[in-house]
Amino acid sequence: MGNIHIIGGEKGGVGKSVVARAMAQYLIDKGMPFVGFDSDRSHGALLRFYGGYATPLAVEQYESLDAVVEAAAQGPDRRVLVDLAAQTHESLLRWIDDSGLLDMAAEVGLNVRYWHVMDSGKDSVDLLKVLLDRFHSQVGYVIVLNEIRGDDFTLLERSGEKERALELHAQIISLKKLHEGAMRKIDARSSSFWAATNHDSQAAVGLGLMERQRVKIWLKHAYGQFDTLAV
Repeated sequence: MGNIHIIGGEKGGVGKSVVARAMAQYLIDKGMPFVGFDSDRSHGALLRFYGGYATPLAVEQYESLDAVVEAAAQGPDRRVLVDLAAQTHESLLRWIDDSGLLDMAAEVGLNVRYWHVMDSGKDSVDLLKVLLDRFHSQVGYVIVLNEIRGDDFTLLERSGEKERALELHAQIISLKKLHEGAMRKIDARSSSFWAATNHDSQAAVGLGLMERQRVKIWLKHAYGQFDTLAV
């Protein structure tokens, strides 16, 4: 069976959707087949920026969540990318428990990875602790240190949760800060990262030559981090 990548973090504003968008572009550029699910009804980033690859996900409906597993079951090369909106974790947990997902995943070879996207605040560290307490070694973990939302992760280093996550074979990557002006222009035009880095018309994507170059450098770094994960 395939691989399910849940891009979460529970807290709003930590940059989950930016990570999901960068991951979607990475999979497209690498020629890796995937399908996306977007659970944010009001500001669905995957649906907005990568609508040809994504479908809506209603986390309060078991049938909708079941479709995530059905998509992954279509083959070992299929990746499923779930952009999990803030405040949806409890609904996801109920479905996981009632469906026996993790036991089934172990039996049939379904790989479930939970991406915990973090800013540098205490809330993200506390939520990481809750996540590790809940799942222990039942899922794979990717911890994303999102420097777009702060680059001082001292609280994480001092908490002991990083060491505990590493003991559970978590992988830790970072997402560098992208110049705010460039990201704002990309978002304003609902541009994919491909369009932002390849379209040479400033009128079309709103980015000047050097802004486009900065996005390329940022995306290259993100891809280098994703390369370490063997997705």
